[in-house]
Amino acid sequence: MSWLDDHPDIRNLRCGAADLNGQARGKRLPRRFAQKLEKDGARFPLSVLNLDIRGEDIHDSPLVFETGDADGLMLPTERGYVPMPWLSAPTALLPLWSFTDDGAPFAGDPRHALARVLDRFKERGLTPVVATEMEFYLVDDSGTGIRPPQSPRSGKRRAGGEILSLRALDAFDAFFNDLYDACDAMNIPAEAAISEGGEGQFEVNLEHVPDALKAADDAWLFKMLVRGLARRHGMAASFMAKPYTDHAGTGLHTHFSILDEDGKNAFANDTFEGTSLLQNAIAGCLTCIPDLALIFAPHGNSYERLVPGQHAPTGICWAYENRTATIRVPGGSFAARRIEHRLAGGDANPYLFLAAVLGSALVGIEDRKTPPLPISGNAYDQDLPQVPSRWEDAIDRFERSHLARRIFDPQLVDNLIRTKRQEMAHFAEMTREEQIDHYLDLV
Repeated sequence: MSWLDDHPDIRNLRCGAADLNGQARGKRLPRRFAQKLEKDGARFPLSVLNLDIRGEDIHDSPLVFETGDADGLMLPTERGYVPMPWLSAPTALLPLWSFTDDGAPFAGDPRHALARVLDRFKERGLTPVVATEMEFYLVDDSGTGIRPPQSPRSGKRRAGGEILSLRALDAFDAFFNDLYDACDAMNIPAEAAISEGGEGQFEVNLEHVPDALKAADDAWLFKMLVRGLARRHGMAASFMAKPYTDHAGTGLHTHFSILDEDGKNAFANDTFEGTSLLQNAIAGCLTCIPDLALIFAPHGNSYERLVPGQHAPTGICWAYENRTATIRVPGGSFAARRIEHRLAGGDANPYLFLAAVLGSALVGIEDRKTPPLPISGNAYDQDLPQVPSRWEDAIDRFERSHLARRIFDPQLVDNLIRTKRQEMAHFAEMTREEQIDHYLDLV
């Protein structure tokens, strides 16, 4: 019996995959096509996974005219159907990923990029356990600019960040009730919600899972859900890295540990410092940050967030229990030793983001790298190597990087570079207001 048999109310279907920007690309189908879709998948041009943020072809892409804009085979992922509770009619989405006609994974698919990294962990008998922290803004974009939405309870707008404010959460209780109900229906393991530092900014944590592909799926679907559900509540939701010049940026953090073949935390022992594998992974993450900054900060707006003293890390360093560091080892029980990677903005593609983080850790493990000493105190006040602060520099660094090609297939690297150079040219022609209007609902 299929999922649809248990959900006779579903009227129509969507099927789709994530492109390099994390945009869902796919089709709408009547329910009667479900059996064929489940068995045979669908056919899309492979170039669809390599569109720019506006949804347009990459002009110099070899996937377009050079190869006749050939189709690929889009097959269902192991996720299966998920409901789409933000739509007016009962609808289900079947997530897909892409293959060539000979059955090989398409190298330009970001989900396959993460699977490729996980295969390397598996070869070593290791399994990453991953959680994500999903920050976003609720926004009123009904006027000429953007501003915090009115509280459904009081009609007032938040003045100030109200960090960890129960009152701010209670003001949007109806939205969060619907959000948690939808997460349950979609098998997204939503945990705690908090009010964050920006006006109208919130964070929802997703639980640790021993399946990084599922964690990336959860994050991708969560972003889709939050944006859609906010519209049903008369607001917009945005994961832009910096929607407001004067307010905190939006991050996408991950916490991860690694299980060994016996299912034990390979980062943990009975010491404060943790294991040598933990140190190796930290070193790998630090080593790869300059080359992979384009993954963590993929858009022009992303670099407005990377400003010293604004709660986004800018110095490349690590520390125990220190949120000014790029790589943080949280406190608590030694048995729960893990790494928090704090660099990425909320606008990052979850599949590429987790592939970059876990791939970086694997570089450190494979090369048995040793990190520098952990810092203490305020990282912003210290003389540290810096994260690239300009989009153009991050693109150039990614293009020259052997580490990027060690983690990602060279075809994906090339596709992403072409995409970002095209986007950079268009971004430069836009005013700040046009940038906000364009990116607010997309990323």
